[in-house]
Amino acid sequence: MCVSHLGGEHGARARRRQARSISDGGFRSPRAPGAVQGSVKAVRVHGACLAGVAAQLVTVEARFEPADRQQTEVLITGLPDAVVRESRGRVLSALKENGLGLLGGRLHLNLAPAARRKSGETLDLPMALCAAAATGHLDGRALSTALFVGELGIDGRLHGVPGGLAAATAAREAGLPSLVAPTATACEAACLPGIEVCAAEHLAQVVAHVSGRRTLAACHAPADELPPVAGTSLDEVRGQPTAKRALTVAAAGGHPILLLGPPGVGKTMLARSMLRLLPPPDLEERIEITRCLSAAGRWPGGLVRSRPFRAPHHTTSYAGLIGGGQQATPGEITLAHGGLLFLDELPEFRREVLEALREPLESGSVLLARARWRMELPARFLLVAAMNPCPCGHHGHPRVPCACSAAAVARYRARLSRPLLDRIDLRVSVTPPSFEELIGPAPTGSASQAEEHLARGARAARERARARQGARTNARLGTTDLERWAPARGEGLELLREAVEVRGLSARAVQSLRRVARTVADLEGSEGIGRAHLAEALALRGAP
Repeated sequence: MCVSHLGGEHGARARRRQARSISDGGFRSPRAPGAVQGSVKAVRVHGACLAGVAAQLVTVEARFEPADRQQTEVLITGLPDAVVRESRGRVLSALKENGLGLLGGRLHLNLAPAARRKSGETLDLPMALCAAAATGHLDGRALSTALFVGELGIDGRLHGVPGGLAAATAAREAGLPSLVAPTATACEAACLPGIEVCAAEHLAQVVAHVSGRRTLAACHAPADELPPVAGTSLDEVRGQPTAKRALTVAAAGGHPILLLGPPGVGKTMLARSMLRLLPPPDLEERIEITRCLSAAGRWPGGLVRSRPFRAPHHTTSYAGLIGGGQQATPGEITLAHGGLLFLDELPEFRREVLEALREPLESGSVLLARARWRMELPARFLLVAAMNPCPCGHHGHPRVPCACSAAAVARYRARLSRPLLDRIDLRVSVTPPSFEELIGPAPTGSASQAEEHLARGARAARERARARQGARTNARLGTTDLERWAPARGEGLELLREAVEVRGLSARAVQSLRRVARTVADLEGSEGIGRAHLAEALALRGAP
């Protein structure tokens, strides 16, 4: 009997339940002819949703209760966000469009673990399959060995979702042998070895696959045809031998560097050219970098072949640089993971934004904690910063007089806190090139020899460090590592003691000097560090 024909208090309650069901996205579907009110079935399907740059496994549980009604009521529990709540309409429409319509009754979808908030459209496909299995259209046992991700259209078409590599990583770590996803997402996930990935364009294809009627073909990683990103050539920068040497040291040891000089001397060109001094990323790094880009919706179409270069404007917000927001979006420091982060006009950034760089510079990650979530994002980047020496930019210029007072210069440089500067290993003054250097003939040899020579030296130094201490760069050596591989002895120890007394160096600065000296020694092929190596490290750590 229709609920509208029921009277009294019971009928009023039934009408309210019907109104809630309609507002929750249910639709009226006629019961299949001859349908029998069967027993309640509980089904579980593996899904995943993005959390930062990682994928968190979600178990979709479905339980269908037939009832003598025309309305299909859908209840979703497990802290779904607005996108997940809206998926009930997409799921029901897609099921009906493909001949998998639900009988009248109540469908309960639970997203486990229940205490963790679920967000995004990646759960559409597992929710649809779980609902179909709970109502007897599919065998639930056939859904237990794969991870399903994908967004559904109302006609059953599958749309790609970000985070294919993250989902494949989560599936492999959970011991699931296969992943089923839309084609674009599957092509990305196939870049990860050790897991079978199947691509589908439509819900009907997935249903046929799990039913055993037609097996989806395995998806393979796209051809590695992405051209490497070419930065500015270092040979385009005239003069600046000290700055080029500092860039080589920074590239060889992974040391943060600050370029200080007046406008127009080539600071930005120097920073952009540093990308060409770094070694190409290995397979593990390429997967990490691609995973970070994909989670931010910037998947390049395959595994990246070069390191990222990020140069955010100085008006960038805290969340834009560090990450965060309602959906825990990765910031610029995560998008620069494995590559370079260039901050031009460093004192113009907001103070709280700059201070937030302290922990990532040391730990290689950033921990974001909010009232509703807590997340750790990768942020192992090489910082390259540039700034003018004063507000007018000409303090110390050999030809243009400075218009700033001493107090104005001091206030301008005080925008950078000492704790932040203490974490920047190399601080180099960049002076204007001479007229002869600027328009004179190019240095002897071909235009690429100078840059290639520096790049070979930096990469050889990195290989020496890798053979000695593993994947860690010299910039990330701890105190125990320094005692083992960069002990200060004899004249070097005396120079270090004198520098501490004269310049008032902090304990962090002393260890930073030893790390830079270790890199200088690697560039020269020396087993130990001596006075000359520490002297160069001191010279490259000039005061801003």
